[in-house]
Amino acid sequence: MTRISLGLVTLLALSSAVSIVNAHEGHDHAQQKFNIPGDEDYSADALGLQDFKVTSIKAPFLEQFADNWSARWTASEATKETTAEGEVFSYVGQWSVEEPTVYPGMKGDKGLVAKSPAAHHAISASLPEVVDNKDKTLVVQYEVKAQTGLECGGAYMKLLTDSPEGIKFKEFSNDTPYTIMFGPDKCGSTNKVHFIFRHKNPITGVYEEKHLQSAPLAKLGALTNLYTLIVKPDQTYEIKINGESSSSGSLLEDFQPPVNPPKEIDDPTDSKPADWVEVAQIPDPKATKPEDWDEDAPARILDEKAVKPSDWLEDELAEIPDPDAVKPEDWDDEEDGDWVPVSVPNPKCASNGCGKWVRPYISNPAYKGKWSAPLIDNPDYKGVWAPRKIPNPGFFEDLHPSDFEKIGAVGFEIWTMQKDILFDNIYIGHSVADAEALAAESWEIKHAAEKRQEELANPKPKSLEGPPSFKEDPVGFLVGHLREFIELAREDPMNAIHSRPMVSAVLAAIIGVTLGLGLILVGLLTAAPRTGTPRAASKAKKTDEVTADDDDKEVKPEAEGKSGSKEDAALRKRTTVVEETDE
Repeated sequence: MTRISLGLVTLLALSSAVSIVNAHEGHDHAQQKFNIPGDEDYSADALGLQDFKVTSIKAPFLEQFADNWSARWTASEATKETTAEGEVFSYVGQWSVEEPTVYPGMKGDKGLVAKSPAAHHAISASLPEVVDNKDKTLVVQYEVKAQTGLECGGAYMKLLTDSPEGIKFKEFSNDTPYTIMFGPDKCGSTNKVHFIFRHKNPITGVYEEKHLQSAPLAKLGALTNLYTLIVKPDQTYEIKINGESSSSGSLLEDFQPPVNPPKEIDDPTDSKPADWVEVAQIPDPKATKPEDWDEDAPARILDEKAVKPSDWLEDELAEIPDPDAVKPEDWDDEEDGDWVPVSVPNPKCASNGCGKWVRPYISNPAYKGKWSAPLIDNPDYKGVWAPRKIPNPGFFEDLHPSDFEKIGAVGFEIWTMQKDILFDNIYIGHSVADAEALAAESWEIKHAAEKRQEELANPKPKSLEGPPSFKEDPVGFLVGHLREFIELAREDPMNAIHSRPMVSAVLAAIIGVTLGLGLILVGLLTAAPRTGTPRAASKAKKTDEVTADDDDKEVKPEAEGKSGSKEDAALRKRTTVVEETDE
């Protein structure tokens, strides 16, 4: 009886658990019905996106690609020729300003998009005012969103050098002079955030590119990534990705080639003297070989003390033909030759040796080898020769490389295999606080919205999700534990009850309340007065067993079956009673 009761309780517990979990999952599905990009019902309203608003922040250059963008930006029409291979190509990549098609972060927010795959793109815009960074902090910041990923291509930005002749925007190419190149680049083994600045040699007037040696890894993907470069007048720099510092250091120490050349260089006219001795040690000329030194003694000799083991089997072979080997049915001796079974280790030799015993070799204690004189310090040694140093005629010292060449325009000159790379919220100025404020107005909001969409598009497998805390989601907390209870109960109900006592107690309470209400309802119904009518009597009858008044009552046609006779009906009732009794 106890087992039956316990089984019923377990069954009721499982039914209740399944009902609760299904109800909660149905609620979850209802809550998750807003869609991801690509679905027909997708909309910014369903995702709860904020409306894009033009910022009130001011800067020497701040571009959010709002209205009339084409009046500010000019696509290049240049043709580029590579001298090594003679290849000629043009900047045919198309540009557009549009809202993102993957994980939009704001309603009505547009960006500059490189639309063409496997193409060279170039576009630029003039700065309203020339940026002179002398004794100032320079802040460069912009967003990159690789909507279809980026396996091979650049997403960096160039700050073009101002020129008295003016910048020819339609001829913008890789040959256009720039002051700073900053941003991500990825292809093959290359994956870095470039920071390159062009520095002018004050003596020769020649410009030289200075590359950051330990560039941080780039972050590129369908979610918007924020890239920030800060250069301070103390000659320090910092690169931030998504607001977090990724690299920092000094302009004077971390770039190759260095900003400043060495003060001294090797004298190109100097050469090593003919009598210069660079050998530090030589054999001792006074040393002689000892009289007892035997150079002919062998390194190894036979062990004369070795004795053949008593269990050594000299008449046995170390390997024997495999006794279990069977000649293949298709073996033809005339064509394949005589069949010989493969050899296997002799089982008799497993614990001892077999075959002819041979005395082993040991190291010769008298062996000394070839004699050679010991080394001594060379009295004529002068050290490793190096040419003498002379003052560097090209030496200069620029202690303020952060005073970059003046910046007159900004542009993107890239080659990419993937399309739909989006750029937005470009800031070029001198205020770290303003750049951070712009990021708070734009990137932080859209990145959070994109992250939510990504999680909806790629939900974690149920097996990786644990129940939320009770504080975060009380219903989800209970449902999570109920789901675990059900999985255990499918394999072993008793183990589920013992291993999840809290869930079992909750289910028992639910079942208790349900049964209590049911008993109260039954009690109320059974307490109602009987009417005594034939209809009430017929409803109260719960068996087909023949009673004393069955033969005296008329059997109605609908209760008589096909024959319609009273005798058939009575016989059918009696037969039913007998069959039930036999069982």
